[in-house]
Amino acid sequence: MTPEQRLIEKGLVLPEVPKPIASYLPYRSSGNLLFLSGQVPRGPDGQLRIGRVGRDVTIADAYADARNVGLQLLAVAKAALGDLERISAVIKLFGMVNADPDFGDHPKVINGCSDLLVEILGDCGRHARSAVGMGSLPSGVTVEIEVILEFRQR
Repeated sequence: MTPEQRLIEKGLVLPEVPKPIASYLPYRSSGNLLFLSGQVPRGPDGQLRIGRVGRDVTIADAYADARNVGLQLLAVAKAALGDLERISAVIKLFGMVNADPDFGDHPKVINGCSDLLVEILGDCGRHARSAVGMGSLPSGVTVEIEVILEFRQR
């Protein structure tokens, strides 16, 4: 089953790729590696999901936000590669959580993105990962996640 078929089977739709709001690119490739810039969670209306996990936002809601970011990362990858089937491996995921200082369950939050990548990409979605807490994130968003992918040349 292809990644696109898995998305359809799960009733998931890739969002529009957000336009950068500063001097950076949404992705950059080098050789057969694709570096995806950090993505942040957005609601269906494009509004940012904000709050501090462990204080304003539950683990379950932050997990959903990380899952949302996973869909955005796949949308960026598809824009870069033209087809998600070209992804041969998710190499590294770096997840940042806007967390209350006493919060310690960062991995449970970032699992939202990790789980989605494995659900959609299968075994090639398994990856090395860091899940860390931050004192703040841009615009007060709950999470920001970046990914490095390996892809097949055409």
